[in-house]
Amino acid sequence: MIRHTIAPFFLLACLLLGGSSAAGLSANLLLQLIAIPLIGWSLWQLAQAGITPQIRAPLALLAAFLVTALLQLVPMPPTIWAVLPGRGSVAEGYRLLGLPLPWLPLTLAPTGAVAALLWLLPAFAAFLLVIVLGAFRGRWIASVIIAVTLASIALGAVQVLSGPSAYLYEKTNYGVGTGFFSNPNHLATLILTCIPFLGALYVTLLRRASTRNASAVRLLVAAGYGVILVGILINGSLAGIGLAVPASLGTLLVFGRQRPVLRRLMLAGTVVASITALLIIVIGPFGNNLIGVQKANVEGSRQVVFAKSFRAASTFFPVGSGTATFQPIYRTMEPLSVVNSTYRNHVHNDWLELLLETGLAGIVVAALFFIWWASRIRAIWRADESDHFAQASVIATALILLHSLVDYPLRTAAISSVFAICLGLMSGVRPYVRARKVEQSARHLSI
Repeated sequence: MIRHTIAPFFLLACLLLGGSSAAGLSANLLLQLIAIPLIGWSLWQLAQAGITPQIRAPLALLAAFLVTALLQLVPMPPTIWAVLPGRGSVAEGYRLLGLPLPWLPLTLAPTGAVAALLWLLPAFAAFLLVIVLGAFRGRWIASVIIAVTLASIALGAVQVLSGPSAYLYEKTNYGVGTGFFSNPNHLATLILTCIPFLGALYVTLLRRASTRNASAVRLLVAAGYGVILVGILINGSLAGIGLAVPASLGTLLVFGRQRPVLRRLMLAGTVVASITALLIIVIGPFGNNLIGVQKANVEGSRQVVFAKSFRAASTFFPVGSGTATFQPIYRTMEPLSVVNSTYRNHVHNDWLELLLETGLAGIVVAALFFIWWASRIRAIWRADESDHFAQASVIATALILLHSLVDYPLRTAAISSVFAICLGLMSGVRPYVRARKVEQSARHLSI
């Protein structure tokens, strides 16, 4: 059915065109324009069919997120906004200029807040395509993620070998494999999400394959994991290397066939190995700038940025500084001695940036999301029939959320769309099925 190709093809477009935020304005604009009619179609379908109990909770979470973002754009009288935490310097600026205090919204960067909402249109469309329209097949979604990941790894290898001419974006990290992304950490996130989906697709194909074809499936999947290993190495992301351990072991645990005793031992081993790998990456001598004594580029290290961002979040708590305000807020906290032509675009910790910009409201929405997310994990694993792609989505979303502790993968259309589709797969919806027409046949009674 053609309808089932819509979500996979849209995801393919997001992965190919949405690999950068600041450096990919034209490509992201195209994705946003495509997303608008898809969102409109979804809302029209929702108005026609109504909200089913299955999608009520995820739609409520999406609505809460949108309300939180839109309320920041509502103008407030100066008697209100001027007394909010962190607004004293803004009010003082108007007084120094001899200007009356105007009505202003909660966010200190209203134009940036509107732009941030527009950047999320592809993710909104991807989410609605799955939970409202059912325009997907799980194996097709997995195939797109796997195909683009392998192609991106191949492109990354060419970039490392060929130099600057092979990179897609001018603002990028030259010398490492970035693939279809401008940031190697974002490619690392895609590679990590590919690991569980390759496992889910393997189990699905193996179930349908004949004895002769099963060997070919195993060989192809083994080759795929080999390419993924090479991709992790040429990518060079420390977080990607560290998270690859729990991603691989978790995938093996979920989609492998082990005896119950061995499975319990593997579960314990997965936890220990994952914690060990992450600790080695964090505290090991690998150029990590998160902890320890910094000697080079001290002001640009995550350690310093996190500390200053947390102080800023404390200043603006509980209302926050507003969506898209990190850059102007952080510039006021940098010492003049280090100010130059470069600037810090994000905290490199999405949770800390959420706290700074949305305050208590963002924390509440995030807490509600995690409650729903945890409840869906329990439902997925307690289901009578295993949904392998929902299980893969659990692992993938967990990896993205963990990577968001030290980076900002969800701020690209590519990764945010993958995340949105994974949440849709976790919600338990099924692909759209066309209603069959029941022919009414007249019956005649003969005497």
